[in-house]
Amino acid sequence: MILWLTVGQIAVAVAAGVFCLVAGLAGRRPSDWTVGALAVVEALLLVQVVVAIVSPLAGNPPTGDLLELWVYLVSAVLLPIGAVLWALMERSRWSTVVLGVAALAIAVMLWRMQVIWTIQVA
Repeated sequence: MILWLTVGQIAVAVAAGVFCLVAGLAGRRPSDWTVGALAVVEALLLVQVVVAIVSPLAGNPPTGDLLELWVYLVSAVLLPIGAVLWALMERSRWSTVVLGVAALAIAVMLWRMQVIWTIQVA
């Protein structure tokens, strides 16, 4: 994984999470803005999948457990999809809060993936 890409993704995920939490707690239902924020997070996660595939081939292998890394990555990719489906099925203010919590959870998962990739020794 690439540090600057991960830090950028974390910043985007935190911004999307805070935006969705504030919108949800203010009583706003899911909208194009809140769902779009999760779509940006999802697009960046797909970039991270490509990086995780290409980096070991380019001489940057993970130092931690590869299975644990991929479980985190696949779970992180599926999380925004599930949150958006929830928000589209139950159009309430709490669905927007769920979008925010999902984005913040992804930020934590991204940092954990970076730790697995660079710091741990298997």
